[in-house]
Amino acid sequence: MATPQSSSRQSSLLSSSPMSSRMQSLQVDSVQRWMEDLRHMTEVECMCVLQAKPIGVEEDSQQGELIVGSGVGAGDHVARNNLQTLLRRALVVSTELGKMFQRLEKGRWQRVHSTAVRANCHVRSLVHEYSAARSTPPEMQKYEKSLLEKCMELTNITERCLHTDDEYFLKSMREAIHEILTDVSDSFSNMIDMALANEIREGAVVALFKICRQDRFKDLYAHALRTVASICCVEEGINQLDKVDGILCLADILTDESSVEAARAEAAAVVAQITSPHHTSTQHLASFLESMHDIVTALIKLCESASCGEVFLLASAALANITFFDSMACEILLQLNAIHILLQACKDRQRVDTPYSKDQVVTILANLSVLEQCASEVLQEQGIERLLLLLGEKPSSSSPSEGAACERVQQKAAVTLARLSRDPDVAQTAIQLKAVPRLIELCRSPTERNNSDSVLVACLAALRRLAAGCPDSIEAADHQQLIKPRLVDSFLLCSNMEESFV
Repeated sequence: MATPQSSSRQSSLLSSSPMSSRMQSLQVDSVQRWMEDLRHMTEVECMCVLQAKPIGVEEDSQQGELIVGSGVGAGDHVARNNLQTLLRRALVVSTELGKMFQRLEKGRWQRVHSTAVRANCHVRSLVHEYSAARSTPPEMQKYEKSLLEKCMELTNITERCLHTDDEYFLKSMREAIHEILTDVSDSFSNMIDMALANEIREGAVVALFKICRQDRFKDLYAHALRTVASICCVEEGINQLDKVDGILCLADILTDESSVEAARAEAAAVVAQITSPHHTSTQHLASFLESMHDIVTALIKLCESASCGEVFLLASAALANITFFDSMACEILLQLNAIHILLQACKDRQRVDTPYSKDQVVTILANLSVLEQCASEVLQEQGIERLLLLLGEKPSSSSPSEGAACERVQQKAAVTLARLSRDPDVAQTAIQLKAVPRLIELCRSPTERNNSDSVLVACLAALRRLAAGCPDSIEAADHQQLIKPRLVDSFLLCSNMEESFV
């Protein structure tokens, strides 16, 4: 699964934010998560002691009998269990690799080594379990061998750092370990991709949608759909979903008022995954268009009624992706009063509680703002004030993913402001609310824009749009440097200011 260095495969879930972002926002009881992961943790320790001899895992017999006895085949149950085991193991490994990156930055060598040992054990356990459960394709065996070798190398090199205080040596080792750790992360991500593709060939998607089409298994919908979302990070998974009319099933669950919120949220996660702009294949989108009105309607309702931040994040991420590939979705959203719903949600910290959620909201607003009728609705909902607040988004931690999310929020807020300012009333309101000084500050101060060039370009564009309608709002010196030159020259001028701030 995603790590800080190899999250592109899963980042598609949240439009342009990593799925690791979603994991950070999950509101799951820590004791419950620990209980779920404990079986895997203890198995790793046992396998180390027994020199990697397999240990059988007892399945939940009652649940197994229910599924087999109720029309879903035993093979389907096995496929689903294989996937659950694979995904749980992968989450544990990705968590350990993420910890290693953080501890390496802080130079906590003892903890770096202990984490490397745990990650090595988890990877070996995952590979052994997976190979024992089914036949592994030859191309995947190559990835497994390479990954195991790199994990062992990582363990050995981190151990060397425990026995010295030589700062020069440790500095060089830090760079080497970072490079190996990146390789491990990439290799692990590739191996999981291939494992998911292999599971899909084993009929996992078919099995999961069999569950989601039977009312008697409503309690399992959320679990099954979460697995489907993970599978659909690879093209083969989306193709299989399309073949079994999975989009129609998703629409049914989303629009069914008797469906629990958790099931609808996970259906939204699948929609977000399959509509991601990162996917190269778009064949499945033809069948999606047939159900788009129902799906968009259900998603904006879910945004309005969401009981927590995670549910809102999933629903808004799906909407954000949908607005990229079809302008009709934007028109539907305007008809459904989406601007009011989204801007009201921004005032509710229970729903919009992270930069990742704000990223989705401002993405939707940016795409809606290409429509002329959007401007009056934004003004009516005091949306310009909200956009100016979003221009000031700052990360609350040193997390790289959170920092990147804040940059996207600032950039898209500036883009939205520039587009809406074609309307004279919007431009006048923005100037009255002191948008110009804020945009100038973002252009001139690298720290205010999180050192982002994309934010700088967007702010320059917004500033020029406002200046075109109200030239008196900008002082002569600012006009000379930020408005009068070519855009690229103003950009270079502001970019070079970074050197004087360092």
